[in-house]
Amino acid sequence: MTTCPIDEPLLQVRGISKAFGGVKAVNQLDLSVQAGTVTGLIGPNGCGKSTSIDCISGFQPVDSGAILFQGNDISNRSPDAIAHAGLMRTFQNIRIYDDLSVQENLLVSRQEFDRFSWMTAFAGSRAMRDKERQSAEKAQELLEEIGLQRYLKAPAGILSYGQKKLVALAAAMMSDPKLIILDEPLAGVNPTVITRIEALIKNRNEQGQTFLIVEHNMGFVMRSCHHIIVMESGAKLLEGPPDVVRNDERVIDAYLGRARDRKEPA
Repeated sequence: MTTCPIDEPLLQVRGISKAFGGVKAVNQLDLSVQAGTVTGLIGPNGCGKSTSIDCISGFQPVDSGAILFQGNDISNRSPDAIAHAGLMRTFQNIRIYDDLSVQENLLVSRQEFDRFSWMTAFAGSRAMRDKERQSAEKAQELLEEIGLQRYLKAPAGILSYGQKKLVALAAAMMSDPKLIILDEPLAGVNPTVITRIEALIKNRNEQGQTFLIVEHNMGFVMRSCHHIIVMESGAKLLEGPPDVVRNDERVIDAYLGRARDRKEPA
């Protein structure tokens, strides 16, 4: 697999479209994500954000257009293949195993990327034991970072909704992906968890992790994102840094104006 040149975006979406019956959910969408950045994807409900990231991550096929990741065409590849290429995502509806411990949830996420032959696994090779030890150490490190280390051995089912979102985010980081897509990570969580999620994203980005985030919390988006893409009616309305986006009349009319009317925090 090739690696994209430094001056090229890590992710490039070129004119993708996706229709459901006669309804065009995504219409000739272009967007890009530069390595090492936090990019926000915003817009009113129904504008095509979720469908767009479903297409990028392989959970929906595109009808036309192309998706390039690290210079390679990943259009219509399976979610598993895209994840193994280095693109992970979380979901608005949490996907963790309630009956497994919090630690086991993270280890399961990592094990899918540790490729050992059945013979190696059966023999319990030193390489496999080393990998298991490294994974356990990484899981503990992530749980300490999100403030859930005391739940290491506890079943994930006892956690609150917000704590489960933190675990899902940590699980996505276990394989050291090049890009993590977050689908409304702050939806339905309390201010304490919001602070933890925001701190985790900031810390990991400072270490070089790249994020693409779909989110309705405008205060978080404006504080955390280097670049923001605004969608409307399945297409890109505009893009730019936070100061440009927050002051654009089209955005105020289409989306941010309604947020201001509700006096959401800045």
